[in-house]
Amino acid sequence: MSTYTQLLYQIVFSTRNRQAILLGEDRIELFKYIHGILLNKKCRLYRINGGSDHLHIVTHIHPEVAISSLVKDIKLASSSYIRKNHLFPGFNGWQDGYSAFTYSISAKDHLVAYVKNQEMHHQMKTSREECIDLLKEHGVEYDEKFLG
Repeated sequence: MSTYTQLLYQIVFSTRNRQAILLGEDRIELFKYIHGILLNKKCRLYRINGGSDHLHIVTHIHPEVAISSLVKDIKLASSSYIRKNHLFPGFNGWQDGYSAFTYSISAKDHLVAYVKNQEMHHQMKTSREECIDLLKEHGVEYDEKFLG
């Protein structure tokens, strides 16, 4: 018997101290690099985007991959890549921790559209406000002192 899954996640994490530094055309290069990491982990990327201080990744995660390991690998490898290629001068790393939410595959199109429109979305709401909204929407208990 084969293994069949549809593990749809939205992963969100911020730059250290919510540093608004993910700007310009280098974002596309970063997104392509993260896409390569996901492919190497047998994950399928549906959409990546974010604001100047955070990223959203919508992906199917292969059943052999632990979410914590995937996020750790993305953060470590992308931090190194950013520094090595001088993509975002002054980049000081990613925040400790992350948020990850699961979704039904029927929500995929809506979720992809939401992530695609991050720039417009953040004209009305800060990334911190968005984070709180997502935590509440998914019934996740949190302590505001850790939200930066």
